[in-house]
Amino acid sequence: MTLVSDSPEETTEIGKHIGRHLIKGQTAFIFGELGSGKTTLIKGAAEAFGIPARDITSATYTIIAEYEGTVPFYHIDLYRLDDIRSIEEAGVFECIGPGKAAAIEWAEKLDGCINGGIRIHMAYSEHEKRIITIEGIDEKNWDYNQAG
Repeated sequence: MTLVSDSPEETTEIGKHIGRHLIKGQTAFIFGELGSGKTTLIKGAAEAFGIPARDITSATYTIIAEYEGTVPFYHIDLYRLDDIRSIEEAGVFECIGPGKAAAIEWAEKLDGCINGGIRIHMAYSEHEKRIITIEGIDEKNWDYNQAG
């Protein structure tokens, strides 16, 4: 399914809805260019776990940020990692699995290692708009209302 966000606030709201779909052991793999709204989307997803959006910051330099919510929530940013070996050494795969939820930015760096989960592709459109394509959530189970 494809959604259009007209503002950072709408992107956060879409993220909240995605967060409700990140059941224990579920991972959101997020693809998109620099500045396309990936961290803003993750702020919303974190709120679904009881984590305030203000607590979520870019994980570019920490690579893995762990937050305590209803289940452990991991915000992972692969931007600075160059290959699968460095991803493994950073402990990324230890943050994925039963009893945990994760959102991974720059998921394209996991080439060939993604099984299941929710895939989210983010792209710029005109002005503040973002095109958000979501795979792994059945559209009939998506009750997000653009009007909020």
